[in-house]
Amino acid sequence: MSKRDYYEILGVPKNAGEEEIKKAYRKLAMKHHPDRNQGDAAKVAEEKFKDAKEAYEMLSDPQKRAAYDQYGHAGVDPNMRGGPGQEGFGGFAEAFGDIFGDMFGQARGGARGGRQVFRGSDLSYAMEITLEEAARGKDAQIRIPTWDSCDVCHGTGAKPGTQAKTCTTCSGAGTVQMRQGFFSVQQTCPTCRGAGKIIPEPCVACAGQGKIKKQKTLEVKIPAGIDDGMRIRSVGNGEPGSNGGPSGDLYIEIRLKKHDIFERDGGDLHCSVPVSFITAALGGEIEVPTLAGKAAIDIPEGTQAGKQFRLRGKGIKGVRDSYPGDLYCHITVETPVKLTEHQRKLMRELEESLKKGGGKHSPTGESWTDRLKKFFSA
Repeated sequence: MSKRDYYEILGVPKNAGEEEIKKAYRKLAMKHHPDRNQGDAAKVAEEKFKDAKEAYEMLSDPQKRAAYDQYGHAGVDPNMRGGPGQEGFGGFAEAFGDIFGDMFGQARGGARGGRQVFRGSDLSYAMEITLEEAARGKDAQIRIPTWDSCDVCHGTGAKPGTQAKTCTTCSGAGTVQMRQGFFSVQQTCPTCRGAGKIIPEPCVACAGQGKIKKQKTLEVKIPAGIDDGMRIRSVGNGEPGSNGGPSGDLYIEIRLKKHDIFERDGGDLHCSVPVSFITAALGGEIEVPTLAGKAAIDIPEGTQAGKQFRLRGKGIKGVRDSYPGDLYCHITVETPVKLTEHQRKLMRELEESLKKGGGKHSPTGESWTDRLKKFFSA
């Protein structure tokens, strides 16, 4: 017998969002819950309840949903689904949380799985560095605000000389189970909030939290070639976990300061190089800046503004690159200003000489003046 479509079971379209799927599942779970159906209808309701649970487990998991959307039931590993009995209701607990805590049965200590541990939160830090530092790499020190273990109570949260007591609600497990018949939902203990212990006399320094806000100094190695927007992960330097859980991580995001000369594009560098009117016209050798110092380039006679010169290997070697990029020099021609009368006279003589055929204004075969004359004579 072929299985029904999961979307059809929940009554949602194939493009339904996470909240829509969860809402549909909750509605069906409430309707077909075994405790709400008696007699002959109980068995049918139980089957519909299981079908809804299975559909929700598959469609609420992005990876399982993607496999199901592409291959149907054949693409979903049946071993990933919960079987009958109390282990098969993980999706139900996730969707409903503590909703049924007030509806069915009483809470009692849950011994399964031990007390809950929580991983600490990740932290982010923005570090601004120069282009030169990004190219070379550097060792840096940073100070970050973070939670650290309380020095007074050494992380216990209890006043010195006292100690925490085992939570009587969950018997130290940190979780409780809500039961009614075969149905069971495990959730965080409402008394100790998953800690498994109660602190009768909290530490004054940390108000019973076992941690305080501090400034932490860290050594950070910036790899050569790092680029703007890249992140460095410092494992375990985030906020500490709870109940013995692992600390989170610290993510350092690199931001490059604006450079006075260069603009970076991956491994390549770009810069504007001004040359004089005379050098552009007659040609010559000029010096251009590089990250490693200076380099010489030959300016051909008649070089125009916007001409680009490429210096191979004068860029930056990225963190994942085998070779450095190139440096692109973009020529800008400087027009002379504040000329003396003698200089003006020489410029006018040059202009007259060019007009009489002693040279060309344009690097192309036809000057703008020639094209203008042809336009009016047409």
